[in-house]
Amino acid sequence: MTRILLDECLPVKLQHRFLELDDSFHVATVTGQNGNGIKNGELLELAQARFDFFITIDQNIAYQQTISRFYLVVIALQAKSNRYNDLLPFVDPTVKLIKKSKPGTFYTVSVK
Repeated sequence: MTRILLDECLPVKLQHRFLELDDSFHVATVTGQNGNGIKNGELLELAQARFDFFITIDQNIAYQQTISRFYLVVIALQAKSNRYNDLLPFVDPTVKLIKKSKPGTFYTVSVK
């Protein structure tokens, strides 16, 4: 099972799209985990105990945190907004990336 945590800045219904594409995914949200307002460093620390992936649109997270010290993959979506329709094109490439990524790494997903 692949365990994914979506950042609080992402719409909750995005988790359903990930689940539709791969039923081996377990997708949760920071909001659903009662983690709203927790700073990124502490959030990643807590997330690595229960999740394999952390997905966000915060492009600065790689500069603010030393991702290699965490045993999870951090993925930043380069979307123009955090609206659901703007994020949908990122789901398929993110799923492909999830299947080949390694813990302790940071990836950026962009679409053209």
